[in-house]
Amino acid sequence: MRFRRWSTIVALGAVFIGGAAWLFYVRKGGARRTRASYTKIEYRIPMRDGVTLFTQVYIPKDRTRAYPLLVQRTPFGVSPYGADRYRSQLGPAPEFDRSGYIFVFQDVRGRFQSQGAFIDMRPHIDHPAPGQTDEATDMDDTVDWLLKHVPANNGRVGIWGMSYPGFYTSASLIDSPPAIKAASIQAPMTNLFLGDDAYHNGVFQLAEQFSVYANYFRPRGAGLTFPSPDTGHFFDYGTSDGFAFFLKHGPGLGNIAPLAHNPLLDQNLQHNTYDSYWQARDVSQHLHHVGCPVLTVGGWFDAEDLAGTFRTYHALAEMNPGSTDFLVMGPWGHGDWLRSAGRRLGPLDFGADTGTFFRSRVLFPFFERYLKDAPAPDLPGALVFETGTNRWQRYPTWPPPGAQPRTLYLHASGKLSFDPPVAQESPSDEYISDPAHPVPYLEHPPTDLGEQYMYGDQRFASIRPDVLTYRTDPLNQNLTLVGPVAVQLQVSSSGTDADFVVKLIDEQASDTSSPGYQQLVRGEPMAARFRNSFTSSQALQPTEVTALHYTMPDINHTFLRGHRIVVQVQSSWFPLTALNPQSFEQIGDARTASFTKATQRVFHRPNATSSLVLQVLSR
Repeated sequence: MRFRRWSTIVALGAVFIGGAAWLFYVRKGGARRTRASYTKIEYRIPMRDGVTLFTQVYIPKDRTRAYPLLVQRTPFGVSPYGADRYRSQLGPAPEFDRSGYIFVFQDVRGRFQSQGAFIDMRPHIDHPAPGQTDEATDMDDTVDWLLKHVPANNGRVGIWGMSYPGFYTSASLIDSPPAIKAASIQAPMTNLFLGDDAYHNGVFQLAEQFSVYANYFRPRGAGLTFPSPDTGHFFDYGTSDGFAFFLKHGPGLGNIAPLAHNPLLDQNLQHNTYDSYWQARDVSQHLHHVGCPVLTVGGWFDAEDLAGTFRTYHALAEMNPGSTDFLVMGPWGHGDWLRSAGRRLGPLDFGADTGTFFRSRVLFPFFERYLKDAPAPDLPGALVFETGTNRWQRYPTWPPPGAQPRTLYLHASGKLSFDPPVAQESPSDEYISDPAHPVPYLEHPPTDLGEQYMYGDQRFASIRPDVLTYRTDPLNQNLTLVGPVAVQLQVSSSGTDADFVVKLIDEQASDTSSPGYQQLVRGEPMAARFRNSFTSSQALQPTEVTALHYTMPDINHTFLRGHRIVVQVQSSWFPLTALNPQSFEQIGDARTASFTKATQRVFHRPNATSSLVLQVLSR
């Protein structure tokens, strides 16, 4: 009731005061409440190599008891700066502020007020020599200093972070000091080439990467206050039409990347195979000797770090046998579990405030248990929201035991079935992929990353001649799919390289002959040049039938009775992904003349089937 009343007040305030002014009023009120209960101190904590890291500490004014420290390390700044300026909220949920913690926020090396050089996803050093540093040693030094110098602490430390701060949380746990008693890793950047922000199966994520590096992480000059060049400057696209903007400056990346003026973007483009640069940055390969319970959190509709969430969860379990690890997956986009009620996402209604539930019933009790000895939260090994039926499911592990693989085959005439194709069918379907007229990933793509594509209606793509669409008959019973989705295509191209995008779609029942809403359940691209290895590329032989196998990130979705399963195949997804010239060249170096039309074929004959292997859970 209190939440409903506050929501009403906020809504009325926005009407009568005006949105921006009301937001300022609320934040200012929150900052006053923080100031009344907490004392803020700013430190420059020395690391073992002499670099100092800027750190803000908020200590409860009530000193009748001791408090655990809750630490977040971030490259995005710990604003507001200044000992007399306070945050409106300190913890990941209001319950933390009311319960009482010592809240710690730190600028990582080379960012904002911290000294040193910023290295994008700084590689971990398993056995650092004296004076060598990485994110784990920086956390060790920070924890050691905090415990010795911050008053009223109880000797226990919790750490958490989402997205890039999720990476720092993961890295900080490696060979973690005993004082760290709990951690929550949320949507962590984990392996930027194999599924997170930079590349998906060798396909460059254009819109997201340009947005990030045109607006953040630009080089800075040294100075006593170490100002960040990110502050107050955002790239001006000159339009809201992302499709037109990127096509105008393309089709190659040679004209687009320089607009960002950021060598980190250039660096990501130069490392266009899974080379030592990316391998060293896969933090999941180093998650050993983690000595505390970990709550890993992600969203089924996360457009940025969905793969990293699962990679981290599995690595923790494999490298730390017997450890206490929990997984929570909800119906959320990137970070929605921290900033929204979680009832709706676009046209989807989940029937409950899933974000509020997570913050108050899962995240807060988790830290209370391990930092304050509160009663244990009622958490299974994997608490996952099942989309389609819109209900939480409790499993001992993820994926849940008992799921059985079933193969869903592509057929001629746009058919999709669990029965394999027969010889009488037409052997293949074809389409012409034209880089001058690519398939958009949304009907009207914005300039930055349009995260709504993760659940968006695909009917606009179904009517395009360069998109193959396959549909099952209406289902006669519910079908629940869990875990990863394996793509097994047999394809050919008239070019020497090609991307293939596969989408798994839930088509809702319709009262007309036209298809109902076609909700994307999971989609993922694959560069054919990496079909044999991500560490080296190989040209296609024109018109030669080639196997293309890859895995799409996990799902937990029920296709309801009367719905249809739909699969789409296409060769561009613009500007979510960069255009493939369809000739065997380095994507970052390809010039306009290199981009050519290509005829792509997808085969579905008995000796060359194309399919998706799904994990079906029986109930």
